Parts: sequence; C-alpha cells; structure tokens
Amino acid sequence: MPVNDVNRLYELWLEKTAGDDEAQAELIAIRDNEEEILDRFYRNLEFGTAGLRGVLGAGTNRMNTYTVCQATQGLADYLNGRVENPSVAIGYDSRINSDVFAKQCAGVLAANGIKVYIFPHLMPTPMLSYAIRHLKCDGGIVITASHNPSKYNGYKCYDPSGYQMTDEAANETYSFIRKVDMFEDVRRIPFEEAIEKGLAGYIPDEVIENFYSLVLQKPINPGIIRESDIEIIYTPLNGTGNIPVRTILDRAGFSNVSIVKEQEMPDGKFPTCPYPNPEIRQVFECALEMTKSKKADLLLATDPDCDRVGIAVLTGEEYVLLSGNDVGVLLAEYMLSARKEKGTLPENSLMTKSFVSTKLIDRVAAKYGCTVVDVLTGFKYVGEFISKLEETGDEHRFIMGFEEAYGYLIGTHARDKDGVSASLMVCEMAAYYKSMGKTLVDVLNDIYSEFGCYVNSLYNFVFEGASGMVRMAELMSETRKNPPKELAGLSVLEVHDFESGTITDTATGEKREIGLPKSNVLAYTLPDGNFAIVRPSGTEPKIKVYITGCGKTKEAAGELADKLGEAMKKLLGI
Repeated sequence: MPVNDVNRLYELWLEKTAGDDEAQAELIAIRDNEEEILDRFYRNLEFGTAGLRGVLGAGTNRMNTYTVCQATQGLADYLNGRVENPSVAIGYDSRINSDVFAKQCAGVLAANGIKVYIFPHLMPTPMLSYAIRHLKCDGGIVITASHNPSKYNGYKCYDPSGYQMTDEAANETYSFIRKVDMFEDVRRIPFEEAIEKGLAGYIPDEVIENFYSLVLQKPINPGIIRESDIEIIYTPLNGTGNIPVRTILDRAGFSNVSIVKEQEMPDGKFPTCPYPNPEIRQVFECALEMTKSKKADLLLATDPDCDRVGIAVLTGEEYVLLSGNDVGVLLAEYMLSARKEKGTLPENSLMTKSFVSTKLIDRVAAKYGCTVVDVLTGFKYVGEFISKLEETGDEHRFIMGFEEAYGYLIGTHARDKDGVSASLMVCEMAAYYKSMGKTLVDVLNDIYSEFGCYVNSLYNFVFEGASGMVRMAELMSETRKNPPKELAGLSVLEVHDFESGTITDTATGEKREIGLPKSNVLAYTLPDGNFAIVRPSGTEPKIKVYITGCGKTKEAAGELADKLGEAMKKLLGI
C-alpha cells in the first residue's frame, strides 16, 4: 500500500476512534513513527485459515474491537444470506481481551437477528466444537491465539459440523467482511442488552457435562487407571485447561495429580512462559522445579485454549520432552494394540494425520490393519473427514486424528483437536506402560527397534512486517520455479506442488494429481522414507520447513535430519 494511503488511514483512525481512550493513546504515541504506522496500516488482518490472528492494538493490521466487529458483521451477513434464523455458539480463552471480544461478537450477532449461545466463562476450544453440534448451531466463534505470545489474540470461525470453516466457506465469509466499513456498517447492541432481551444466552452446564461424559468413555483400560500409582504434574499454562483437564483426570481415577501453582489460574500475560507452547521445554521449567522435591512420572501441559498437549517423561533421573510426532506414534501403538487385545478394534479402522507429520505412524498402524489417511495441515480437514465418515455410517472406524504440532483428537465427540481427551489418553497410556515396568521412552525405543528411527525436525523462519510478507511470497515463488534435484546428497524422487495439485517424478517428468485441496506447499520425497516440506504458516509470519531423517540408529537419523535442514536453508537462501 502506498505511504500516502497508509497515512490517510492513520488519520482516519484518529478521527473515528475519538472517545476510545485506549486507541487514541496508542495512535497519538506513534504519530511520528513511520515504521510503526506502516506496520499497523499497510494491510487489513488477513482472514486466513477461517479467522484472524494478530498483535493486539489499534490499526487495520491489529486485533481490536473494530477488526473483530467488522469480521463478525461479515459473518452475520454470510449466515443471514444462507440460513433462516441462524444461531452461533461463542467460546473464548484466557488471553488479553478474549472475554471482551467474545461479548462484542455476541452484541453484533444479536443486533443482526442471530441467536447467540456463549459460554459463561472461558472454555477449551474443543468444548466449543462440541457445543456447536450439540446445540445445532449454524456456526461458531472462538476467541484465541492458541499458543502464540501474549501480545497476540485471534478469532476463529466454525461451521455447523464443529470444525473451522473450510476454504470455500471461509472465502465466501471473507467476501462479506471486505464489504463492511468497520466504522459505519457494523450493527451492534450492548452484550447485557442482548442477554436481557433473550437474543443471547449462556451455554448451560448440561453441555459441559455431556462433553465430560463422552471423554470419560475413551479409556481402554479403566482398571489400570484406578489401580495406578502414577505421579503426574499438570500445568494449564494459565489457560482454559485447568478445570476441564483436572476434572477429567479426577473422575477417571487418577489420584496423584499435582498442579503447577504459578501457571494454574487464567492470565493472558503468561508471566512464567512468554511462549505458552507445549512444544517448548521452557514451559515445563516450573514443573521441573517441583520435581526437585518430589519426582513425577509424567509432566503434562496444555496450551492456553487447551487444544494441544505436550509431555515430558521421567527416564532414569532426567525428564525427556517428547515431540508431537513421538506422542502421536505412541498413542497409535497403545490404542491399536490395547483395543485389539480387548476385541474392540473395528475392522478397517482409520486414523488421519496431517501430511507433514511422521510417516512412522503409518507403519505402526499397518501392523494392526489400520489405514492412515493424510490430510492437509489444519484440523478442519480432520473434522471434515470425520463428517464424511458420519454420512456413510462409518464414524465408528475412526480411532484418532493427529498432527505433529501436538494436536490430537481421540474419537469423534469433537471436530477439532482436543487437549482434554488427549490428556486423559496420554495419562492412561503412561499408567499402562508403568504397570509393565516401562516408560513411554522405553516404548518409543521399542518402536524404533522394530521400524527404524525417524527424527523429525521443524524449522521456523520469521518474516515480520510488510517487507516480511513480500519476502515470504518471493521465497515460495523462487523455490517453486527452481525445484532441487538433490538435498544433502539424496536424490529428490518426487516434487509435490500442492498449489498446482501435482506430483512430478523427477526422473521421468511424469505428473499425477495429489488429490488434496490446493495449498501453498512444496514437498520433496527422498529415498528410504526421508522427506522435506516447506510452507508458509497460515496464522503467523513464518515459513515452516519440516524434515524427516531416517536411519538404523537415532544418531544416524538425527545427523541426516540436520544435513537435510541445512540443505533446505541453502535452497531457500535463508
């Protein structure tokens, strides 16, 4: 956007936010800061992956009252054009202004004649997914930025099936949003008025209890849980998991669960973990401090909206942080073997995983006659897959959905990744193997002995601001035009271009269709199960590179993964 246009937008915001003390203070403070003005106004927050995500603050490229209400007006116009008397369920997490934004959304929807159901207090994202279907709503909104730092918040739109809008619905909704002048076109009434007039109502406790009941049907070996002396330390990372996860573990029969006090209560500033992401060892520092006085078998963490789970396992005298891929493979081994032993494993059972996740899970599943179906990154594709199974009466075949970014869905009670049911299954799994004298690390090593070692690495390259977005687009375009013939000395066997929807055999030049929706992703198939994938994040200013290195030993696989990572950096010019 030209500088003159950016400055005009800045002046417009100064004029239109008169009376909004917070916005005025922010805008006046940056009056002479050209770089800051550019970053706040060079674009509108993109409605990507069915929602918004951005830094909190004033401006079109920020999460604030005006951008949130503009999006909600667009959603209201979309729903009113498709459904008679639509309804929407709303949930929110512990982040700064999440409750404020949720109530503003409710006021906008109510003013547009849409019935609103809103949780009376913060709740995990999977609970909202369940509530949409339970209440037969026509859509849903969750206010969350998942595991991002505290300066971020976000806004996700869900469809009637309980998963985030897929591309077609999201694009159509976005077309309505772009028609809305955020200062002139938004219809709204105060939240309290919406409640008083019955246009909005609180989601009853019955919905929460029904969700708990469904999750408590997941254990495969409930007797093991009741008999186990497993010691667990749990941290909700100042988010929404605190009450639901503790309730589920208690009702299931886990009697030795300690809570990290510093991270127990909701706090959008995340004072002990600036990156409240269970992928990062730093979030376990407070839990590790607790283990100095009393050892625990398992450290368990859920992210702020409780749709992701991370664990660390006591092995010898050390705690080993397991990756999302590790836990996905372990869950597959445990659930399939245990259900086969119990005689409850359905014929032609199915699992799904994002295509960037480890292929080791395919080999584990095949041992039990289970098929793993790859989907694009984003759990909405898992939810969509389950809904299609439901249409044919085959949902009973579904065991688990999984993505390497610490997301798991056990069963079909929700249509989004669920940190509540995943926490329960992980703890059951750890208790079961403890009863056999094994840790989860021992079991993972057994799997490696059987199938070989798979080391999976993720590289994140950050591109902040207007110039960063341009550079990301350039990098993807340049890489697409010049595919590599080899990486780290390994021949590239196939190039998967998800944007064109084709797989190219590099030896023959022959092409075939991928068979998945189009996406800005490039993947390179290498010999012996090795591969590399590059894609821009849909929610953050990052390019992500996924690597898998395979070998007979963990050391060999890790060394190859490192070499492939360096080769991809060189390819991208980073």
